[in-house]
Amino acid sequence: MYEVKNKIFLELSKTQKSALCNFLRALVKKLPELSVDEVLEKFLDDEKYYLAINSSRFEFLEEFIENEIFISEVKLFIKECKKYYDYKKSQAPIIQAQKEFEKKKRKFLQEVKMSKELPSKKQLYYYKNLCKRYNIERKEEESLSKLDLRNLIDEILNEHKTN
Repeated sequence: MYEVKNKIFLELSKTQKSALCNFLRALVKKLPELSVDEVLEKFLDDEKYYLAINSSRFEFLEEFIENEIFISEVKLFIKECKKYYDYKKSQAPIIQAQKEFEKKKRKFLQEVKMSKELPSKKQLYYYKNLCKRYNIERKEEESLSKLDLRNLIDEILNEHKTN
């Protein structure tokens, strides 16, 4: 898409070209069910209408709107946008799977880190109070890691939550 963008709308200023391309990209994204020709027709009809009532956001298109070269460039850009969004849509399951994998990986790494750390004072205090409340014999806290203590607390809470 970016190679095509550099080759089209050369008669427009940089700002005009950017505004037009962003609008066309948003239009293609908003109307994925329409074909390239239908999107082009909708764009041209809308712009002609807005130019006729002097309310266009692209006043500079008045001199280009009937030009065949301009229309072919718009069509080419719409076609490239359509390809881009179709490709992005086809990649969605792969990206989602990657996100899930990264989430599991972060969780695993966090647990590895926790298994090597000493428990915090708050964690120890909470564990002691839970043991007192439910009359459970405490394990030796000095040998426990942050992860072990978290798992013990979860076990106690789950066990007494069901009761």
